[in-house]
Amino acid sequence: MAAAARVDGQDKVIATAQQIVKSLATSKNAAEDMIRILSGFDDRLSSMNELFPSTGSGCSSPTAAVGDRRTEACDGGDPRFAAAEEVILRWEASDSLLWEASADEVVEYLEAVDEVIFLLEAEMWPEEYRSRGEIALQVAMARLEDEFRHLMIRNTVPLDAESLHSSMSRVSLSFTSDAGDAIEDFDGSVDEEQQHAASPEGRGGSFISDDRNINLVLPEAVSDLKEIADRMIQAGYGKELCQVYSSVRRDILDECLSILGLERMSIEEVQRTEWRALDEKMKRWIQAMKVTVRVLLTEEKRISEQIFAASDELQSECFTSAAKGCIVQLLNFGDAISICQRSAEKLFRTLDMYEALADVIPDLQSLFYPDSNEIICIEAEGILKRLGDSVRGTFMEFAKDVQKEVSKKPLPGGEIHPLTRYVMNYVKLLVDYSGSLDVLLDDENIPEGGRVDDTQEAGSMTPLGRRLLVLISYLESNLDEKSKHYEDAGLQYIFLMNNILYMVQKVRDSELLGLLGDNWVRKHRAKVKQYYKIYLRASWTKTLSFLRDDGLGGSGSSSFSGGPKLAVKERFKGFNLGFEETYRTQTTWKVPDSQLREDLRIAISEMVVPAYRAFLGRFGGQLEVGRQAAKYIKYSPDELENFISDLFEGLSGISNHPRRKLST
Repeated sequence: MAAAARVDGQDKVIATAQQIVKSLATSKNAAEDMIRILSGFDDRLSSMNELFPSTGSGCSSPTAAVGDRRTEACDGGDPRFAAAEEVILRWEASDSLLWEASADEVVEYLEAVDEVIFLLEAEMWPEEYRSRGEIALQVAMARLEDEFRHLMIRNTVPLDAESLHSSMSRVSLSFTSDAGDAIEDFDGSVDEEQQHAASPEGRGGSFISDDRNINLVLPEAVSDLKEIADRMIQAGYGKELCQVYSSVRRDILDECLSILGLERMSIEEVQRTEWRALDEKMKRWIQAMKVTVRVLLTEEKRISEQIFAASDELQSECFTSAAKGCIVQLLNFGDAISICQRSAEKLFRTLDMYEALADVIPDLQSLFYPDSNEIICIEAEGILKRLGDSVRGTFMEFAKDVQKEVSKKPLPGGEIHPLTRYVMNYVKLLVDYSGSLDVLLDDENIPEGGRVDDTQEAGSMTPLGRRLLVLISYLESNLDEKSKHYEDAGLQYIFLMNNILYMVQKVRDSELLGLLGDNWVRKHRAKVKQYYKIYLRASWTKTLSFLRDDGLGGSGSSSFSGGPKLAVKERFKGFNLGFEETYRTQTTWKVPDSQLREDLRIAISEMVVPAYRAFLGRFGGQLEVGRQAAKYIKYSPDELENFISDLFEGLSGISNHPRRKLST
């Protein structure tokens, strides 16, 4: 039994020594030195010399450094592996990049990798070579991973602001409306000459066109990257390859967002940003969203599909990992905007963001693969809904602000009120978004208090048309109240004429006409005519009353004490004073529309001048000729007509009139 134990022990020692030598994977000389040391230690190990033949047994000694290791490639059993191993280890000892060498050397290296992969996949390849083959493969994969990274970085096409940015031009409103704010706070906030482009590009800014091809990676490098990817995928190193690809491409896409003017911001930072700065960031976001999805990611997916053609799974994983970060950054900003405090000034830019996101969601659905599509697209659709809620809420709050605006200080001269200018220019811009607003406002009931004169007409309108009808009715009600702040009844109706006519012109000369209809224009033109007639009665009835024949009949009787001549004098005197007072007052009134201004002057002339001429013809002769007559007959009919032509110019005072002054 003792002898058996000794034999068993010898076998274990020998087996252990064999394993040590094998695992060393060092040069032949080192192995022989180790055997010699072990043999001297115990002669029972001398038999190991038989297991490791000498140099003369047919083993070549091409060697290469692997860190501190040196491995002998033994071709006695497989010369093909020996040659492949020698190429791999030779390059491992070099600090140069393989793809900076000659094309022949690249081909040689790739063929060596192919040989090792092929041998490792061969079931009949001897086990004693397999461990060395695996070591060689690990060395090759590490080299190819580094080469892949360097190729990807070195061949990335540099992008700059000029190639990614495009001009963005759209009207920017500076009106901030909170309930109760005085209208003076947003006087002059809208330039009615500013035009809002009707096309999506005009509203959100032009960008790199959908059919423009850009290269994110030099085309000649893509085939080299694919050569590496094919081998790493075949060798089972796809995960490592994906990590390299994703980290490089993710950084590059982040840099593209930076070039487009996007920066990472928390929700709190977005909400603290002053409006003008935020407006600029929103414009950049709109552009960045379109460029990123339709240009950058489209190209990124094309590249990933080419490089990882050998694996559908890696195509999805690598593209998603590279692209997800920049999409999430864009979506996070959109989400922050959707929950920002609402204000009228943000409505158009928020609508731009809503439409930009709605436009690219189908692209996102086609870009991302099914396994990642659901998460990204559900998030995008959720943010789209929240942006839509913000738009809807902002629109309704704006209507309430118009209804409740309470400024009481009347504008000098009955001018067009800033609220009227603002609201009409505001709603004119909304028409460009009619498609989106019809969807967003379709499920909203008309708010209480909305004055809709023709419910049947409203029923045939689009959702946006109905909301605008209510909004404009709020404006009209507000203007009615504001007109009462004028003490002069005539000025009340000049104010209403100016404002209603301005509204009519804005509707008639824009696409608002298609929403509100011809009937709305006819009704409001009729209102202007109604106010026109009321103005004439309110402003001129009293003055014209002095030109009536009452009490000045041929019998010479008079209701005035002192006889007919005195009565005539009193009538001329009363007319002169009334006309002069009206003239002084109404030259300071303002009628901006030239046609309305001229129509009013003509109507006044037709009322005043013929009546004055007739009165003068009948009773002017009763006054003595000379200074006495001139004291009462101060104006000829033609002079009156000239004075009337000065009305409604909005002069600061009669003393500033360039042509004449009335007598006191």
